[in-house]
Amino acid sequence: MTGPKPTSQPPAPCLVVADGPAAIDFYKAAFGAEETFRMMSPDGRRVLHANLVVNGGPVMLSDDFPEYNGGRSRDPKGLGGTPVTIHLQVADADAVFARALEAGCTAVMPLADMFWGDRYGKLLDPFGHEWSIATTIATPTREEMDAAVQSLFGQGGCQGQ
Repeated sequence: MTGPKPTSQPPAPCLVVADGPAAIDFYKAAFGAEETFRMMSPDGRRVLHANLVVNGGPVMLSDDFPEYNGGRSRDPKGLGGTPVTIHLQVADADAVFARALEAGCTAVMPLADMFWGDRYGKLLDPFGHEWSIATTIATPTREEMDAAVQSLFGQGGCQGQ
């Protein structure tokens, strides 16, 4: 049997959530996601796989299926949090941040002007995934960034990076 030719694509996060259909609707409202594909489980309640485009980049999504993972949940709430932050570099961080808050995100780190030159903040969505939102507002030199790191965190700066 022949199928489609494999293609190279950039990495794409695959978000595991509880209530995939609600998550898709949420990401549309919060981040302007476009849904390009959805495959539902045979019972019609859970998303086996969905493809979204968020801020021009691919994001995949599926419902949590603990019954196929040794009874363990893989969504952030079932795991007790997430170590991963999904970053969006946008033209207007204030507008995107406000839209996401209005849709139901919680601010984890309010927007602020950062020493590395971005207006930056972090959000937690209702499904337990963390998002960072940024707009570049300045281009500091390496020396300026090292001085800011030294001032904020002590010795070391950004050496070797």
